Amino acid sequence: MTAAYKAAFRGHPAGVAVITAEGPDGPTGLTASSVASVAVDPPVLVFSLSTNSGSAGVVLGAPVFVVHLMDARGVALAKRFASTGSPAADDPIWDRLPSGDRYLPDAASALRCRPLSTTPIGSSTVVVAEVLDIVVGSDRGEPLVYHNREFHSLTDRSRLS
Repeated sequence: MTAAYKAAFRGHPAGVAVITAEGPDGPTGLTASSVASVAVDPPVLVFSLSTNSGSAGVVLGAPVFVVHLMDARGVALAKRFASTGSPAADDPIWDRLPSGDRYLPDAASALRCRPLSTTPIGSSTVVVAEVLDIVVGSDRGEPLVYHNREFHSLTDRSRLS
């Protein structure tokens, strides 16, 4: 069942996000492909994290975090946050939102959120979060998707209708 489940979702493309939060050792983050919109009024999103340690543990323990929706121009950031270790607080990839929270200005959009609920399910935790602030980039690139364990961009050539 586990192998078939993984194979099924490997063939199901998903958008790419980087979720960041401030921890006791500075900012940290991780790449996620499970972010989805839940509601517009109020704006609510959902995602899951596969562990409660490391960056995931910091995000789960934070009173606010930032969900960065990535476009193809942000693939290097997505790869950087998909590996162990987060960029240092003084790394030039960071900037500050008016709230003071760190964010990645090179993301297509940044959504500052607060958790509404967390639900442990097996080795994962599902997070439902209210969106408090949104920064939409002025120059959005092609969409970035994760499919079959690789990053891809969607172009006009990939349109079917």
